[in-house]
Amino acid sequence: MNKVVVSAAEAVADIPSGSSIAVGGFGLVGVPELLIAALLDQGATDLETISNNCGTDGFGLGILLEQGRIRRTVSSYVGSNKEFARQYLGGELEVELTPQGTLVERLRAGGAGVPAFFTPAGVGTQVAEGGLPQRYDGAGGVALASAPKETREFDGVTHVLERGIAADFALVHAWKGDRYGNLVYRASARNFNPPAAESGRLTIAQVEHLVEPGELTPEDVHTPGIHVQRVVVVGPVTVGIERRTVRS
Repeated sequence: MNKVVVSAAEAVADIPSGSSIAVGGFGLVGVPELLIAALLDQGATDLETISNNCGTDGFGLGILLEQGRIRRTVSSYVGSNKEFARQYLGGELEVELTPQGTLVERLRAGGAGVPAFFTPAGVGTQVAEGGLPQRYDGAGGVALASAPKETREFDGVTHVLERGIAADFALVHAWKGDRYGNLVYRASARNFNPPAAESGRLTIAQVEHLVEPGELTPEDVHTPGIHVQRVVVVGPVTVGIERRTVRS
């Protein structure tokens, strides 16, 4: 039952090239940055990432992106990464854009064993009707576009069918964790971490503080240990400022 491993390098050592990886975080907050750095050092490539945003330039998933380690990504927001834009428009990166709430539910559903669900989000747009560019050809044309999705009416409202996501691995960041893998997130660092943790067939959590079993009361646990297979203690982390603005 002791799921603690000694280092981030050991925790990600068996992630093979070609894996799909759900990753927690939103902007610079709640990002499992030390696990991502260890994965960069480990050398896995041809990865598919599922995350709210694919990191920022020089941080988080952005460091894997810069080294050409990510083949495909499923994300809801991609506006903070110039290298992402360059690779996407240049035909080097395949991108599946998904509404933010839909992405959360796709991760949660996949972790719960639900293969698909209907939602009104995206109806009447290319999300449902197809045609969203997923990969460009590098010359301004579209090499791959999204396909139309099934729609159905419930109580007079049209809904679109979305597939659940069960990733091969998940990388998450938590404030506290115990040796059983029970996790507690702090404030807005909770964000995408709980559904990402549920989605992974093998979930690895970096935690700032390790506590002993029994110290976390059941009502305080955000992610039960059944969803977590490995825990790495990284100590307190400092969150950067994504956009610094000052008065003129």
